[in-house]
Amino acid sequence: MKAIVTGHSRGLGAAIADELLARDIPVLALARSANPVLAQRYGARCVQVEVDLADSTAFAAWLATGRLREFLTDSDEVLLVNNAGTLRPTGALAAHDVADIARAVSLNVAAPLMLAAAVVAASPAAIERRIMHISSGAARSAYAGWSVYCASKAALDQHARAVALDRSPGIRICSLAPGVIDTAMQAEIRAIPQDDFPLRARFEALKRDGALQRPEDCARRVVDYLLGIQFGEHPVADLRELGT
Repeated sequence: MKAIVTGHSRGLGAAIADELLARDIPVLALARSANPVLAQRYGARCVQVEVDLADSTAFAAWLATGRLREFLTDSDEVLLVNNAGTLRPTGALAAHDVADIARAVSLNVAAPLMLAAAVVAASPAAIERRIMHISSGAARSAYAGWSVYCASKAALDQHARAVALDRSPGIRICSLAPGVIDTAMQAEIRAIPQDDFPLRARFEALKRDGALQRPEDCARRVVDYLLGIQFGEHPVADLRELGT
């Protein structure tokens, strides 16, 4: 068994990669920057690639190198966790920079879909491929000021639903909302001006009241579900509603 994780340099992605590696599952980790803690702790078992997933041309060029296929050689099962994402741009539509929109859609939507297709193409059809998109409650409930984020996460949900309908042999997929986690993204949310995000006070209260999950605790539950027999039964799920 081998795993691919995006956005492993910090936050939930770092915790998921750490959890997989601690269970002796080799990880190919993709992000703009490396994670020195994982490198020191796991050495060659964590193969880190520095690539800008928001640059679709650069990412496509990396996928064409064959390094993904090389990593997956001799694996009897493949796990993919599409975790990397961005909240920005935020605010009303008139405030959005079109270049920021393009980068957000490339990172939040294009990269996960590209990598999912590449993983399936690079691995034998006879083995099981488990694909997890890290989604959000924002995919299922619209929030003022988050139009790009909501739309991009909803795209992952719909991708998972459609792939599941394909019923391709050996492919299980789920777009999973992990709940609210104490990461840099939460700090970014609390820093958004109130006028740009009317619900900011709600997220400030989550931090103040200790209602945010530790990334390590969330990652353990995410990986338990990814490896469990129920994974893929529903193409869209919420970790808070699962018995993990």
